[in-house]
Amino acid sequence: MNATQRSADQRRFLREDGIVMVATIAFGMGIDKPDVRFVAHMDLPKSLEGYYQETGRAGRDGDRADAWLAFGLGDMVMLKQMIESSDAGEERRQLERRKLDILLAYCESTHCRRQTLLANFGERYPQPCGNCDNCLEPAQTWDATVAAQKALSCVYRSGQRFGVLHLIDILRGVGNERMTQFGHDHLSTFGIGADLDVRQWKSVFRQLLAMGVLVADQEMRGGLRLTETSRAVLRGEQTVVLRRELPRRQKRVSTPGNAQSGISADDAPLFDALRAMRAALAREQGVPAYVIFHDATLRAITAQRPQSIDALGQISGVGLSKMQRYGNDVLSVVRQVEAA
Repeated sequence: MNATQRSADQRRFLREDGIVMVATIAFGMGIDKPDVRFVAHMDLPKSLEGYYQETGRAGRDGDRADAWLAFGLGDMVMLKQMIESSDAGEERRQLERRKLDILLAYCESTHCRRQTLLANFGERYPQPCGNCDNCLEPAQTWDATVAAQKALSCVYRSGQRFGVLHLIDILRGVGNERMTQFGHDHLSTFGIGADLDVRQWKSVFRQLLAMGVLVADQEMRGGLRLTETSRAVLRGEQTVVLRRELPRRQKRVSTPGNAQSGISADDAPLFDALRAMRAALAREQGVPAYVIFHDATLRAITAQRPQSIDALGQISGVGLSKMQRYGNDVLSVVRQVEAA
């Protein structure tokens, strides 16, 4: 982007509400905006330290914020290939491998995210946080030893040079031109995994990669091969317990109110009116909205519905200066909404 457009977009992001900014890590880490309500990672970070710092851009005002990470097999393979093809020395590559393995273990973890995250930095969080996905919807696990053995055997018998999608086709018995070309429709593993669908097999391979039982071969352009640790699984000496791949959830039906901000349906009209007032004042003054009032202050005003300047001044976040500058505007909005 040219500098003018980039600067204009940055000003909008800092000063307006409801702006979603799609940007690089460099942009995100350079932003000091306290009321960011979510950080979404569309690419897998390179380390847990990086993820911790990047998600830390959200919720700096102390209000609730969400971190969301999307990742899949392709991300894992790409990052592993980048490490192996790097010009760095072996010691450095080994460090990067270890960092990536820790991150992947975090992604696939079935335990409290906060406890897992802080444990990696030597801190102990006494109880589950009650906020992360694993706390809100405890992950299901299953004994995937047999499925893992099928997957590893398929990798070995097909020559340890094919990618995940072709391996899944072999396991599910999918006949196609490529299958016939390589003679893989005659392998003993052809069709032995028809009981699992594509998403389930992708989950199995993804977790086996995260465990280090499989590795992406740089020379084979992402083809998978066995590691030394796969022997114990194939021999039945090691049980493999994996996170269960659940069906995709339906889109949530929206409900009245503003659940993200903890606002009920009855209070939503006043809260939204106060936010609109704040946005208008921010535009007039050319400043970010949070400079006028933080969301926490607007929620307190919504809950207490002050009818006088003195009552407004008792609310946290409304100092003498703000009370003098914006008090009449706030009281006018409260009265208008209550009269409606």
